[in-house]
Amino acid sequence: MNDIMLNIKDLSKSFGNTRVLRNVNLSLKKGENIVILGKSGSGKSVLMKCIVGLIEHDSGIIEVFNKDISTLNNDERYSIRKNIGYLFQGGALYDSMTVRENIEFPIKRSRFEINAQRDIDSRVEEVLENVGLLDAIEKMPSELSGGMKKRVGLARTLILQPEIIFYDEPTTGLDPVTSGEISELIIKIQQKYNTSSIIVTYNIKCARLTANEIKILRDGYFYAEGSFKELKNSKDKEVNAYFK
Repeated sequence: MNDIMLNIKDLSKSFGNTRVLRNVNLSLKKGENIVILGKSGSGKSVLMKCIVGLIEHDSGIIEVFNKDISTLNNDERYSIRKNIGYLFQGGALYDSMTVRENIEFPIKRSRFEINAQRDIDSRVEEVLENVGLLDAIEKMPSELSGGMKKRVGLARTLILQPEIIFYDEPTTGLDPVTSGEISELIIKIQQKYNTSSIIVTYNIKCARLTANEIKILRDGYFYAEGSFKELKNSKDKEVNAYFK
């Protein structure tokens, strides 16, 4: 895991007089999962949006695949975004489309080099099988449980074969058993596709299962970082509070 997929240096972002991110530094290696823990309002969502270019940062550097995104034109940014997957909290499925159509959608709207319908069908079936939902291929989102929607959302993310995946609260709203299944699925995807991931969560079990490294975001900066064991055994009360 020597290849650096994402490198953030001294990233800062303010909205008016409110400073949301303060000199954030982060380095994500190939095949690595980094979990970001943080309370509501700590800056987690803003950090993610800055990385994918939905929000312009004020200062600092964001390098994705060794390219400074602030220096890229629109076509170059689009090319990079094709290699980044994003799993939203609710799965973000289109209610009027079947599971198959939801997963096909990114291929048909992108410049991904796959055109023959049989090849698309094969790819859709492969990613659904990988998330354990091949039998749901013709179902509508309204027929799926919360956990199933998360799985379909992940399958749709995988269809373009991203090298980096962002997971935004992947276990929110799920019961403990389903939450554990989603966490195990994140590990399976990491191992099978050698993805590099940032996982934003408040679920300590998810963090324990998925993280190679954990970073605690507090008041816009990384207050502490380390392995699950290191942080759980920390003498710092602010850190230890997350693991109770």
